[in-house]
Amino acid sequence: MVLLYITLTLIWLIVRMISHKNPNRLPLRLQILYYGRRLLRFCHPLTWLHILYCLILLLRGIPAPSSAEGIGSVLQTLIPVLDVLLGFGYLYLLIVIGSICILASCRSLGVWKRVLFICFLWVPVVHLFFLKYISRRAKIEYDAENCRFENRKQRDGSLICATRYPIIMLHGIGFRDFKYFNYWGRIPKELVRNGAVIYYGHQEAWGTIENNAAIIKEKIEEILKENHCDKVNIIAHSKGGLDARYLISGLHMEEKIASLTTMSTPHLGSELLNILNILPDNIYHFIASLFDKSYGRFGDQHPDCYTSSKQLSPSFCREFNEKYPNAPEVYYQSYASIVKQPFGDGLLWIPNLLMLFAGAPKNDGLVSEESAKWGNFKGTFISSARRGISHGDMIDLKREDYKGFDVIEAYVKIVSQLKEMGY
Repeated sequence: MVLLYITLTLIWLIVRMISHKNPNRLPLRLQILYYGRRLLRFCHPLTWLHILYCLILLLRGIPAPSSAEGIGSVLQTLIPVLDVLLGFGYLYLLIVIGSICILASCRSLGVWKRVLFICFLWVPVVHLFFLKYISRRAKIEYDAENCRFENRKQRDGSLICATRYPIIMLHGIGFRDFKYFNYWGRIPKELVRNGAVIYYGHQEAWGTIENNAAIIKEKIEEILKENHCDKVNIIAHSKGGLDARYLISGLHMEEKIASLTTMSTPHLGSELLNILNILPDNIYHFIASLFDKSYGRFGDQHPDCYTSSKQLSPSFCREFNEKYPNAPEVYYQSYASIVKQPFGDGLLWIPNLLMLFAGAPKNDGLVSEESAKWGNFKGTFISSARRGISHGDMIDLKREDYKGFDVIEAYVKIVSQLKEMGY
């Protein structure tokens, strides 16, 4: 059987080399990812064939060695056993090679997933579930990257994201713009590749709307001076959208803002705060103070977790919307996303369930679809798979690709449309 497996492997390699050419000259990483996945898929029927072979041997029975019959009897017993063991060893070798190819080239697999896989790779049967998972992740990433590679070839030199005004991207609550960890994942790099000029707000993680807007105002003044222009475009995620709206209407920056695009911003508040507000105020204050101390070490000058989180409540947002209406000089547009099932996102499944209990069936784990609508609502992002698209997926938080949704291409399309509109 081992010779049969080796022969089939050689035939498979020859067929793959002949049939799968690389006319697009895909990067080496994607080629390794492709062959790693194909090798795992090749091992799948061979594994079942070997299991069938073992069952046949068991049913037929392996004769026990007899001292009377001599070495011939020993070999008659030993050869099938060695054949089974060598067969499993050969298949494991192919699986390990295929797995190494995927682990070395698949960017969407985090460190803990790689460690977990390596630990369970040697556990029979259990390892099959992990092999199926990494094979699926490899396929999704390969398809997405291959599509992006094609798009880049077609757009080469077209600069479809070269908007008239620079773009400033504003993060949401609980995060900062770090130098070595981009809040927006792979998105800014692709926008820049297509001609966009990108800046970041550098507002505080737990700053109030008013405090953050003041910080963003100073940053915009720097951008305008640096680029010798009179306006900027803003793309804001989550609470960053409220910071931007106060900047425009509260600090009267409407003449310097061409457009505001909000992604999953709780314009009507988050129902999650209705549940959190059940906590006694002294407990809420205590928990908030712990966040303030922690984020003070990360660069927040005036962290105020208590106030900034309360500013996401539906009651506060109702008053906020009445007090700070849209400025007619600015173009407003918004996008939402939803997860299809409570456990769609491993990081947000608890708040997702709480949102469901709070009466928001269509939500992304933190913000409902209705709350995200503001100005010209352009649509809701959702994947074709069962998972859906969460609040974190909208900023490429996990650097993963999902079936039926390409977050990087979504932003390229948004910015290219801003360019077409003259912004």
